[in-house]
Amino acid sequence: MNEQRLQDLKLARAGDRETAGKLLEENSGLIWSVCRRYFGRGTDPEDLYQLGCLGFLKALEGFDPDYGTQFSTYAVPKIAGEIRRFLRDDGAVKVSRGLKEQAARIFAARLALEQRLGREPTVGELSAETGLDPEEIAMAEAAAGPTESLQRESGEDGFTLELVLGDYAAEERMLEQVTLRSLIEKLPEREKKVIALRYYHGLTQQSCARVLHVSQVQISRLEKRAIERLRESLKS
Repeated sequence: MNEQRLQDLKLARAGDRETAGKLLEENSGLIWSVCRRYFGRGTDPEDLYQLGCLGFLKALEGFDPDYGTQFSTYAVPKIAGEIRRFLRDDGAVKVSRGLKEQAARIFAARLALEQRLGREPTVGELSAETGLDPEEIAMAEAAAGPTESLQRESGEDGFTLELVLGDYAAEERMLEQVTLRSLIEKLPEREKKVIALRYYHGLTQQSCARVLHVSQVQISRLEKRAIERLRESLKS
């Protein structure tokens, strides 16, 4: 790995949006190569690419340049895992027992290291603790990780999708959640994608902007319009 690429990876990991965007563009071929494995499974190729971009951005955040592994080796499982998780939720892909077991080992190791070190462990430290390669860690965490949370806070005011639903009894809440999902499906395509990336995949507005190739201001407007539509639809 040359010095410039290493420096770019460190900058992107530290939150440099411009560098992350540059790396995303430079690696579009890599992302498409992973996406092609999942063509013909009922999902639009462009949607697969956007999911791949999401996985790539997560790889930038989690990659440990000091460990010695190639970034592409770490990124490919993250990209594939994000797509697999989406398809799995749609009933198209099942997570193997082996991956689930590895994910459980990684989770336990992460907790132990956090207590021991007093901070979030690096990929290298997780690898040493579990005996798994960095790419194996990436694949297991990407494939077996959580897919969504109605309670996930997003936005400047700590907004959650759960707040759209109001305060109801458990049975009513379950029905409302099903209704919310169906209403999200009826949103205009770009608004639906923003809601999915923001609340079901946990991206910031800045990361959404990079994935969808628009400005953060546009993402903010799309998100607000989508939330307004959802609230109005639930009232009617």
